[in-house]
Amino acid sequence: MGIGSKARRLALLVGMAASALSLTTAAQAAEKYKIFLSMSYIGNDWQAEAANMVKALAAHKNYADKVDLQVQVAGPNAQRQIQQINAMVQGGAKAIVVYPISPTALNQVVKNACDKGVKIFAYDAEITEPCAYNVHIDQEEAGRVTAEWLVDKMGGKGNIVAITGVPGTSVDDQRTKAAKEVFAKHPDIKIVGEAVGMWSQAVARTELSKILATRNWDDIDGLWMQVGCFTANAMQLEAGKTAKDLIPCAGEGSNGGRIQMLPEGTEVEGAASPYAPLGAQRISYASPPYSGALALKLAVDALDGKEVAKTTILPLPIVTSETIKLCEEGTWDEMKAGCNAFKPSLVSNPGWFASIFSDQTPEVGLAAALVGQPED
Repeated sequence: MGIGSKARRLALLVGMAASALSLTTAAQAAEKYKIFLSMSYIGNDWQAEAANMVKALAAHKNYADKVDLQVQVAGPNAQRQIQQINAMVQGGAKAIVVYPISPTALNQVVKNACDKGVKIFAYDAEITEPCAYNVHIDQEEAGRVTAEWLVDKMGGKGNIVAITGVPGTSVDDQRTKAAKEVFAKHPDIKIVGEAVGMWSQAVARTELSKILATRNWDDIDGLWMQVGCFTANAMQLEAGKTAKDLIPCAGEGSNGGRIQMLPEGTEVEGAASPYAPLGAQRISYASPPYSGALALKLAVDALDGKEVAKTTILPLPIVTSETIKLCEEGTWDEMKAGCNAFKPSLVSNPGWFASIFSDQTPEVGLAAALVGQPED
């Protein structure tokens, strides 16, 4: 065989190998489940963190070869989310993990998706269409427990300012309703100010500033805030109050708020006022940001043919001044042992949510919540 013939044969073999590799790669891609993350409102720390954890789970070695994750954001617009979900179904979605802007507005598009064999998993907020799967805490319990704690701290009387969440979501509706039912049982408790906080520290500051334009901190005896206790404490310090004078606040599980709960004078690496131990009177709870990652994990289980419950109720993470425990390194094992707040040197953003641990999601930890990187 001449040199030219050998070259042609070699080229043919190389081409055949490349084609085989291409077909294998295409087959592997085709074997992946196309799953969409449908987000609604994203203008706060919790939503960004939850999205990071979903992406981290999809990137974990146990899921990277199984999941083709695509992300779309609708904003606080139910009609846009409906349109996007329709497009996801038409685009070949096998499952959709969704933060619904409304518990009912998406029902018809969800029913249509289910009829086409698409699995729909809602996290944190609910979808009431029976074919949907829901993963969340008991939001009414969150509202009730925190309101009862605040009433007890106030001795059953006094003035409350309430800062709520994103209007129209099941999360906000259920928490607020439950809390107000508790307050209504105590005639000496008065809600003297109320505003929509959108689960944002920045919005909470703006709305509190508006309320304080007509009254001062001495007129307020308690705060019930879905997000904003960290900011409220900072504002009180700015107004000249000392740490010992801080008003009791029932609110979110932000890391800044939890660091403030540590006894005043505690040495914490990276701490600087107001992101520092203050001995603040607090009850800190959260919808855990890992709920989206768990929803994705359950969606894959369902696609694999495993039995998955229609509703998964997550434990309500409650932390008080008596149970606050600082994480030294933020490892998954350390969180499993019970730590629930992170040094500012580890987590620079005080609005970041600290309730990231679940023994159901060992694939995601601190790096997942911060930057979307899975555990090894």
